[in-house]
Amino acid sequence: MITQSSPTELSYVGTTVVLFAVLLWWIISTLTSPLRPYPGPLFASGIGPNLLDLDYPELIKIIYGTDHRWLKTQFYLNNSSMVDGKIKHNLFSTTSPAEHAQMKKPMAKYYSSSNVLTMEVKMNQVIEELCKQIDNRFLEDNKSFDLAEWLGLYTWDMIGSLTFSQPFGYMKKGHDFDGTIIASALSVDYFAQIGQMPFLDWLLNKNPMVRIGPPDMSHVTHFSIAQLQRRLEQQEQRKSSEEPDFLDHFIDGMKSNPDSVDAKLVLNFLLANVLAGADTTVIALRAIFDFLLQNQHAMTKLKSEILTLGFNDSEVVPYSRARSLPYLDAVTRESLRMHPSVAMPLERYVPNTGLTLPDGSFVPPGASVGLNPYIIGRNEKVWGKNADEFRPDRWLKAEDESEEEYQRRLRKMSGADLTFGGGSRICIGRHIALIQIYKAVATLVSRYDIQLADQNVRMKIISGWFPRQTALFVRMRKRSEMGKL
Repeated sequence: MITQSSPTELSYVGTTVVLFAVLLWWIISTLTSPLRPYPGPLFASGIGPNLLDLDYPELIKIIYGTDHRWLKTQFYLNNSSMVDGKIKHNLFSTTSPAEHAQMKKPMAKYYSSSNVLTMEVKMNQVIEELCKQIDNRFLEDNKSFDLAEWLGLYTWDMIGSLTFSQPFGYMKKGHDFDGTIIASALSVDYFAQIGQMPFLDWLLNKNPMVRIGPPDMSHVTHFSIAQLQRRLEQQEQRKSSEEPDFLDHFIDGMKSNPDSVDAKLVLNFLLANVLAGADTTVIALRAIFDFLLQNQHAMTKLKSEILTLGFNDSEVVPYSRARSLPYLDAVTRESLRMHPSVAMPLERYVPNTGLTLPDGSFVPPGASVGLNPYIIGRNEKVWGKNADEFRPDRWLKAEDESEEEYQRRLRKMSGADLTFGGGSRICIGRHIALIQIYKAVATLVSRYDIQLADQNVRMKIISGWFPRQTALFVRMRKRSEMGKL
């Protein structure tokens, strides 16, 4: 008699096949890798048998240039989606420069600094909501709370507001009520791990028989589709006085570029905003506050700079004012150097010319190489012997330094900055992140005295493509109720 296998049995068989495939892949790739001559422990000689993680800042302009010879590797492909049995690439996952340019060209203007600033009122409203929740929940009894968690709720509500004019409601409910935030984090973990063996994605997430992949994020897709459909239906009724959001801009892109922008591409960008925009920004914010709270001299100096602006408790600091503060800029850049939002190599294939490294060794064509923002941010040739120290002043002109010397040093540091990637594949949403970072940090520091709940307890870091953080417990008091500091 023929019996049908149960889902549990199929899952077991699928898992066994995957484990066997991993073992077979490791044996074959290790024995045939062109990078075998490079030294390293047997089980830790590299992230993958065909990938070199380089620490040469001088190669940034070569590997991440704009000549399109250094193609993205297959590492990125599992970030693509399966639609009607076909792979659908997005702006991040596509390895084709031509496809990337076709997607980006009609939409890039909507991510410019000037365009993002047209939505500053929306940013103000979300930052104000964060302050309101802190005031109502934690100030009266001087309660300690996890600032890392609340910054996460804030950035997700922010990207909802900027994209759909509708915060997701995480701050009002006080937690990840629908599990989307943790599901997004786990999906990124899957992407980073499976990216080392891209073929596994076909056995796991894109398996047509039994899906053994990351948490299902289809509800985010369905929400975005519903928002797009509703907005298209309400275009005539939508008031011209309403401030546009990203969805409005993307629909404008459809109308202006009917041959290159369709509803599928709009959905592509909506999902990119939601699933990438919040997590990367909150990593930066958590890093900034963690470093400040661990370095009271820096916190005191930043307080002094911000408080000279004379803001009151009911005002969100405008970006134009926050961006003009040199020490806030230095703190932000130093924090992103020490804890970038991406902490794995940005992989590229070596072109047919091969690559000669600064030490004279040769990397053959077809090999994968990459520079890790976290590692490059600690290169002593750029940052000095104190590269592991949080020193915002390194971004400022020293008293005994001429302007010419300072500008030369600043160019060297800026040239080694891979926070948002580089070249034509630089992060399209970087202005969304930076504008709200400057505004949020300036506003929170101007309104509150912030202290660690326990000086002996450090924030926890979970390593991965996005090195996310948890457990930054603080106590906060309103400055207006403290008298003169």
